[in-house]
Amino acid sequence: MSLKQQLKDDLKIAMREKNIVKRDSIRAINTMIKQIEVDERKELTDEDVLKLIQKGIKQREESIAQYKEASREDLVEKEQEQVEVFKEYMPQQVSDEELEAGMKEIISEVGATTMKDMGKVMGQATKKFAGVADGKRINEMTKKLLG
Repeated sequence: MSLKQQLKDDLKIAMREKNIVKRDSIRAINTMIKQIEVDERKELTDEDVLKLIQKGIKQREESIAQYKEASREDLVEKEQEQVEVFKEYMPQQVSDEELEAGMKEIISEVGATTMKDMGKVMGQATKKFAGVADGKRINEMTKKLLG
């Protein structure tokens, strides 16, 4: 079953169960999908949908940080609940140990030795770990191993 179909089915279930948080979160994902499909006139693949969900998670985490600064705990809680629903549709994230092992492999493949080679490593790593590790984790691991 495609991810878009899974979202449609889960939306129906959330509406039946009157699960407002899940319903609104899935609707937000569907809105992002529809906007891209209409703007670019193309059908999104599961991989494209995962990238959109990841982008949505990142946006909400940035909002959470801003709401915390403004002492708006009610909004922090709402955004956090949406992040949790978004994460249900993401593949299992790799552990730090798996990420480190994969990064060491990439570093040896491209022959990186200093921070100047970070661009080459990041290019390979973001492709290899797409969907299972976010860019921030990959970046931090690269700096740790090359620095």
